[in-house]
Amino acid sequence: MNENLINDLSRNNMISIGIIGLGYIGSGVLKLIESQKEYIKKKTGKLISIKRVVDKDIIEKAAMFEPLFGDEIIFSSNADDIINDPAIDIVVELVGGIDPAYTYVINSLKNGKYVVTANKDMIANKGESLFSAAAGNDVDILFEASVGGGIPIIGPMKSSLAANNISKIIGILNGTTNYILTRMQKEGLNFENALSVAQELGYAEKVNPSADIEGNDAACKLAILSSIAFNSRVVFGEVYKEGIKKITLEDIRHANDLGYVIKLLAIGSDEGGSICVRVHPALIPKDHILASINYANNAVYLYGNFVGEVMSYGQGAGDRPTASSVVGDIIQIARNFDRQHKKPIFGCTCFANKPIKPIDEMENKFYALMEVKDRPGVLAKIAAVFGGNNVSIESMIQKQTQEGGSAKIVFITHRVLNKDMFKSVKEIIKLDVVNQVLNIIRVEDLQ
Repeated sequence: MNENLINDLSRNNMISIGIIGLGYIGSGVLKLIESQKEYIKKKTGKLISIKRVVDKDIIEKAAMFEPLFGDEIIFSSNADDIINDPAIDIVVELVGGIDPAYTYVINSLKNGKYVVTANKDMIANKGESLFSAAAGNDVDILFEASVGGGIPIIGPMKSSLAANNISKIIGILNGTTNYILTRMQKEGLNFENALSVAQELGYAEKVNPSADIEGNDAACKLAILSSIAFNSRVVFGEVYKEGIKKITLEDIRHANDLGYVIKLLAIGSDEGGSICVRVHPALIPKDHILASINYANNAVYLYGNFVGEVMSYGQGAGDRPTASSVVGDIIQIARNFDRQHKKPIFGCTCFANKPIKPIDEMENKFYALMEVKDRPGVLAKIAAVFGGNNVSIESMIQKQTQEGGSAKIVFITHRVLNKDMFKSVKEIIKLDVVNQVLNIIRVEDLQ
């Protein structure tokens, strides 16, 4: 064996990492790689070392970590120090958001570096151009941690489940909203109080929790999963979104009486050439496995034509679970690493171009809570509006009579087009026998 080949083999067994962003997750990744270095070496046959770390608050971060690592790691505040360093093999982007993270990642890929990221916003909005840049430079971008924290789902979908046609994904993809709804269900907290507790515990942002409670976070994750599952690019803006701010304790109690719990679901489905992608609260049966996913936990439930039903469950956020997925992607690259003959690990799987079906054209069952006048003829007038818009009623319960001559009624419809349901609601609101429509929530029987 000639000396050059020996040197090439030796260099391939040593992989240098650059981390951009040493916050909550980045610190976890650094600690995990260093603490598990020998274990990872035994698993991969490669010595993985962190060469450079970049952070905007680098003086503070360097003071924290230099006593642990000495001169082994070079700290700086300029991302180009990593992007343009020819000795860096893998760039780990943990800045978050789209800008400037996208610039860091696209330039890293163009420089022939593999990239690992936990950045759901970037992948859900800019995935197509990133995968194109990766393919054009014979590298790849891995992003297991962008969905579900430590839950393994993206890798399995691209490998062990890759032979299946996946027809549907149903996920509880946001720990904050799941925590809030669980506290409402189990302890009778109203939405505001449950949100306040979530903020105090760090599950929700204290200043602006809208990304979670309005469904944006879950929509990014659903766009990523749907792109992989249905082999067609789905971006964040194409996902229909409703949050949980309108969910009341009254809705939680009525759902319980009817045999349901309320969850914020992310649902993607391939319906014969078109894709449905939606995030919204839904009543789901108490006996379905997703109803048991409580507090800050996440779950992804999918249907494959050969594997059948599969569910992944676990902690959807946090420094340790997310770092676990980030380092898992690094190990995946390391196992296949050849500096002289680079190639994609999974590559982009979006070979189709399927249209997104508008929410109005989707079918759902619905829960409707109304406050009406307590007098004869009310139900006939409401039923006439429903019937005139092709909405049929599966069940109806009068929950209580109120002071002042009003009553509350819960309707559950059969499956109807969304546009027909919401046209009905607009007309029902105008009826003289209806005081107000308090809430409309979709019902998912998950059969």
